[in-house]
Amino acid sequence: MSLDLPRILAAHDRIRPHIHRTPVLTSERLNQACGGELFFKCENFQKVGAFKARGAVNAVFSLDDATARRGVATHSSGNHAAALARAARLRGIAAHIVMPSNSPKIKARAVEGYGGQITFCEPNQAAREAACAKIIAATGATLIHPFENEDVMAGQGTAAVELLQDVADLDLVLCPVGGGGLLAGTAVATKGLRPSAIIIATEPAQAGDAADSFRAGHVVPLTKADTIADGLRTNIGAPNFAIVQRHVSDVVTVREDSIVAAMRAIWEAMKIVIEPSAAVPYAAILEGRVNVAGRRVGIILSGGNVDLDALPWMPRA
Repeated sequence: MSLDLPRILAAHDRIRPHIHRTPVLTSERLNQACGGELFFKCENFQKVGAFKARGAVNAVFSLDDATARRGVATHSSGNHAAALARAARLRGIAAHIVMPSNSPKIKARAVEGYGGQITFCEPNQAAREAACAKIIAATGATLIHPFENEDVMAGQGTAAVELLQDVADLDLVLCPVGGGGLLAGTAVATKGLRPSAIIIATEPAQAGDAADSFRAGHVVPLTKADTIADGLRTNIGAPNFAIVQRHVSDVVTVREDSIVAAMRAIWEAMKIVIEPSAAVPYAAILEGRVNVAGRRVGIILSGGNVDLDALPWMPRA
């Protein structure tokens, strides 16, 4: 089975009782500033505060009963962790979550609140994968990878389905990229529903492996991810990158100060809370990395889980 539009539409039917259909919002102020029409798909209003609820629910509810009873496991910096814990609770099964030690406290609290069993590890990919493998060996739980699992990708693609149902004639879709689950699902859904639309991925320059990989034509390992956008500190997955190569026109990177400026601009203009990762696509517009003048542009606002005691524009102690 491979990721295609029918699979994403089936995921949408499966998860509909367990997610919000989030709104698409616009801002005249932001439109005037960039010269285009921006349509923000507000996954910051989603269950668990992020699009990750979609993929986690689809993956968990796609399991047969015998497999589900053994529980699920994953490694995640936060949003997928909380989403999987919630999805597991909805199905009445255990969720084992490996989180890096530097995960935002708000995200760890969310996992605990949904009943997830947390194991902390060193903040690198090897440590995450080793800790998760150990738990799976001990419990028999099924790995629900945060972005390489095709049921997860299909679930994430449902956000773009809704966006294109609400705004059918988009010229361009901007999507943040970390591991690539959201981007893969968005790309397949968009090309299935609106083949003429251009898809551009956006990521922090300080975690720019997707852009490096796109230029090289193969996955380039992420050696360091020193970015405020904690949800995008992950190397792009191999199956995700294959989809990117087929459907995505470009991957652009943005500076840290642009991410902060974009986050603050959206808070101020739209009166909504978004996290740094969600601000990355608008940061690309602020930097002029993407030309949106005269175009109708869909932007996936990926989440809104922010530590309100450590906002990036607050003075540092």
